[in-house]
Amino acid sequence: MRSCNAFFRDKLGLICAILLLPALVNAQPKPEHNLHFDKLAKSWDEALPLGNGTVGALIWEKEGKLRFSLDRADVWDMRPMAGLHREEFSFKWVQEQVRKKDYKPVQQYLDAPYDKEPAPSKIPAGALEFRLPEGISVKKADLEIANATAVVEWSNGMVLKTFVHATKPVGWFRFEGLGNEFTPELIAPQYEGKVKAGAAPDPVGGEDLVRLGYKQGPIKRTENSITYNQEGWGGFKYEITVRWKSAGKGIIEGVWSVSSHYPKAAVQPAAATVTQAALKDTYAATHATHAAWWTKFWQQSSIRVPDPLIEKQWYLEQYKFGSAARRGAPPISLQAVWTADNGRIPPWKGDYHHDLNTQLSYWPAYSGNHLEEALGYLDHLDENKKNYLRYTEDYFGVKGLAVPGVTTLDGTEMGGWIQYSLSPTVSGWLAQHYYLQWRYSMDKTFLKDRAYPWFKEVCAFFENITVKNDKGQRQLPISSSPEIHNNSLEAWFSQTTNYDLSIIKFTLTAGAEIALAMGDKAQADKWQGILKEFPDYAKTAELELMFAPGHPYNESHRHFSNVMAIHPLGLIKWEDGEEAQQTIKNTIALLDKVGPDYWCGYSYSWLANLKARAKDGAGARDALATFAKAFCLPNSFHANGDQTKSGLSKFTYRPFTLEGNFAFASGLQEMMLQSYAGFIQIMPALPADWQEAAFNNLRAEGAILVSAQRKGGKISHISLSAEKAGEASLELASAGYNITLSKGAKKIGDDGKFVKFSFPAGGAVEIVGK
Repeated sequence: MRSCNAFFRDKLGLICAILLLPALVNAQPKPEHNLHFDKLAKSWDEALPLGNGTVGALIWEKEGKLRFSLDRADVWDMRPMAGLHREEFSFKWVQEQVRKKDYKPVQQYLDAPYDKEPAPSKIPAGALEFRLPEGISVKKADLEIANATAVVEWSNGMVLKTFVHATKPVGWFRFEGLGNEFTPELIAPQYEGKVKAGAAPDPVGGEDLVRLGYKQGPIKRTENSITYNQEGWGGFKYEITVRWKSAGKGIIEGVWSVSSHYPKAAVQPAAATVTQAALKDTYAATHATHAAWWTKFWQQSSIRVPDPLIEKQWYLEQYKFGSAARRGAPPISLQAVWTADNGRIPPWKGDYHHDLNTQLSYWPAYSGNHLEEALGYLDHLDENKKNYLRYTEDYFGVKGLAVPGVTTLDGTEMGGWIQYSLSPTVSGWLAQHYYLQWRYSMDKTFLKDRAYPWFKEVCAFFENITVKNDKGQRQLPISSSPEIHNNSLEAWFSQTTNYDLSIIKFTLTAGAEIALAMGDKAQADKWQGILKEFPDYAKTAELELMFAPGHPYNESHRHFSNVMAIHPLGLIKWEDGEEAQQTIKNTIALLDKVGPDYWCGYSYSWLANLKARAKDGAGARDALATFAKAFCLPNSFHANGDQTKSGLSKFTYRPFTLEGNFAFASGLQEMMLQSYAGFIQIMPALPADWQEAAFNNLRAEGAILVSAQRKGGKISHISLSAEKAGEASLELASAGYNITLSKGAKKIGDDGKFVKFSFPAGGAVEIVGK
């Protein structure tokens, strides 16, 4: 029997470890993580970004005036895509055109409308401008990410403080040190005018707003308010109101809001009403509630690494995620709440691209411990499921659930390159996010009510849309690999690509796991049986993953579609042994060998995730550093192209999209913590020269919160905390550590390499190096 002294000594050790744990990593960002400039940006895409998932603002200077570019996520032109929904809108018709090698009609009918038509599209809302006194200059323009507040100071002592409230659709500003004159202007987008004759379609640069055909809306001014009302397509309207008041000598406090109003939707409060109520409060009181939300957000997880560039970029990505992802708001689109303020429709219509962009945008949510924010994505998918079911029958002609690869706010298909915009496997990649939400939360209600129904519909679709070939194997009738060969006839493959195959295999594999968790063994057996009817992945003799059988990876491309089975789907795991490791190493080596000529910034972010899965810490670090140095604008926005023009990509343009930013955050998290292989790995992919590192409250599968510290190149401290009752395995050479268990927690296995624990809900383990 253990002595009382030993018992209390162990308990005291656990208590002390828990109390000391927050000191491992300070949860709040440091000042060095802020954006700091000595002048305001002169371009909207380099501005200081503020947002809350519903409304957003960009703070910059245009033609000598302080400018707030205002946005709201659901300000959309929702007109149907002209010419898309016709008799030929059919997967079977496309298959026949591919068979006949008569593909121009497909491009004309189903691809071209996206490029030719200005809408459907996300549209900009408007802007506020403030005239600045003559002769003054900016001393400081900062974004304080700990409390999501922009602060600008001028040489005459004038100060601006501004934020978008974390939970309310309203922005606040406070000017201090003003002179006598304060005359804000509300600037409406230029919807009326002449369309430039002969202008070629430009979905990347954005179409002229005049093409939308709106009548310019009225702007009404009172003594201390301005309201702008704009009518769009089909009875849609939106409203912007700004109000202000004196808060003392030389001090003005003000609020703004944007409201959207669809004719068939529930009535929403108008911006005029929202701002009137908001301005009854004070800047300080409202800022306190706003800052409290952000304090809680930052407590969810934190990371420290010895590379200041990478650490700062991670905190900026977390900030943008917190500004763009919310339940009750639309999910993260290409630009989220920071639509282009350049008089044009945003790049790629600011839409929802489900062939990569939305998926990458939510990668960091799971191990980053932001499951609540991630649910906004799945809420959107569930809300639009009826529309997706309509699309599935209209286009594919079978039962089950498919999702368009490019959609509007309500999930309606928009066309475009149909190999991807109408791909048959989109709903399967989206299914992974339902799976991850369940695995990281272990929420049985979510599993029953949301994840399992989604998987059942998608698995049924894959069963119905696939056919048996002459070898008796299942395959898609025609298949593609984003965005290999663009939208040409050659972009269709007669055998299932590794991209499509990996998504189908993942969906059936995870679906069977979920069915077993639901106690539905018959369904699990059925899906496992269907899974066995598919072939293995196409590989070269060197075990490199190909695009498709007979089509090796032989051209540089931004979308690593052929490697999906490695990451993000985790079907080929490093932990599976020598053959899997050779496949992973050789496939990534081939990516590097063929080179980055036609990569985008997000390609480097994705590469970091891949190299972390291959336990290549130096390679992952280098990919993240390249992204941060070369593919981001000064405010950290991902610009897609190589801004250094130093040969890191032949793309040197700068259309802003967010998926690369969030994939970066995921990449660093993969270096720090992995749990996809059935056990927890602590810092599995750190470079050798990162001797010191730490993280706090990253989340592992199984609903385990993990914190750890590395000192002198060795893991010195690990904490595991279980939200739900269950078991967890930890990769650990346990002989070098003291392990302390909380009440109810048990060590149920230890072979010297892996330690297995059983937890009650709330159980914890502290592990300290000897």
